[in-house]
Amino acid sequence: MQKVYTKVTDQLDFFQGNDPTKLAAEYGTPLYVYNERILRQRCRDLKGLVTYPHFVVDYSAKANSNLAFLEIVKEEGLEVDAMSPGEIHMELLAGFAPKEIFYICNNVSEEEMRFAIEKGVITSVDSLSQLEQYGRLNPGGEVAVRFNPGVGAGHHEKVVTAGKKTKFAVDAEKVDDVKAILKKYNLKLIGINQHIGSLFMDGKAFTQSVASLLEIAKQFDDLQFIDMGGGFGIPYHKEDGEAPLDLEDLGKHLDETLKAFAKETGREITFRIEPGRYISAECSVILSQVHAVKENHGKKFVGCDVGFNVLQRPIMYDSYHGVEIFRASEEKSEKEETVSIVGNICESGDILAKDRTLPEIKEGDTLCVLDAGAYGHAMSSNYNCRLRPAEVLIRENGEVVLIRERDDFADLTRHQISLKK
Repeated sequence: MQKVYTKVTDQLDFFQGNDPTKLAAEYGTPLYVYNERILRQRCRDLKGLVTYPHFVVDYSAKANSNLAFLEIVKEEGLEVDAMSPGEIHMELLAGFAPKEIFYICNNVSEEEMRFAIEKGVITSVDSLSQLEQYGRLNPGGEVAVRFNPGVGAGHHEKVVTAGKKTKFAVDAEKVDDVKAILKKYNLKLIGINQHIGSLFMDGKAFTQSVASLLEIAKQFDDLQFIDMGGGFGIPYHKEDGEAPLDLEDLGKHLDETLKAFAKETGREITFRIEPGRYISAECSVILSQVHAVKENHGKKFVGCDVGFNVLQRPIMYDSYHGVEIFRASEEKSEKEETVSIVGNICESGDILAKDRTLPEIKEGDTLCVLDAGAYGHAMSSNYNCRLRPAEVLIRENGEVVLIRERDDFADLTRHQISLKK
């Protein structure tokens, strides 16, 4: 196996002695590959973020809800949040107790809300109407409310979840309305939460939003926890030297803020964060096979089997993912070229990496798409009747285990009903 361009995975020792070209041959491509050691380290990074004693890390399962993945997160002592009954179901299967799950719902039906109530999972609502619905379903119960602190941040307008242009959360000016509904249904508000957006690389907006959230918290006397949200970013351009989020600096400022709040209010309540991407993104890559190389009007295209059914982030958010190159043969790349790496979906927008300068890529090469563990397989689909890929895990001892089977054709029709009976 030849390493044509492998800077990041070499630095991380991602494959731990395993040959990615052989993994691709054994399990087929496209293939999601996870590294357990990196996953566990990211969990520990965040557990040690602050010294404030009452601090909980809730993994955001929407980023990656693979069962084995959740089991590892549970082993590392994290709790978890959920966005749907399906995520609650997966988290319970992974071993999380109902009290370790925080259901942060958005515009859900009575049926969905009742599911969480019956499972004993604390629910956060993000509108006055949903708080009314919760009160009708569970009068006298405990509930949390998601507030909009007025500060938003994120790498794309589609993932900014606070501020003036978002569908999420209750306006901070509606505190009196919240209190009226709580009183109407004899509800106990035990928590408030926020989420300003996804993939911030500078902690200033986050710490600013926390300060705003704490001002809201001071208006409620019986809170048991304050969930500060997440959105912690990772450097997707790491092969170009992009610096990671400065967790040490962020943790220092948060520590000062949390301890000052405890001193001012005389309450050492629990503070929570809910990062998903930071924990899951860097512990996964996608292996892909190059099936075609061609030129169209002077522009070179490399065709592989990672279409946007496998990884949606580039087409949905114009997101960047680094790409590495492995080769089973010893044939050398004699030059660098600027190419666009494209998938196998029948749409012109199916571009994985646009205008990248890389060593010459040849048919049969194995490409390695970096940082695919967040919103990768979780957002995959069967579009074009493509089969969703398998997932494998490299254990800490280097052993490779299958943690999700590849779809087969039966999966495409599993819930369909033919008219030919």
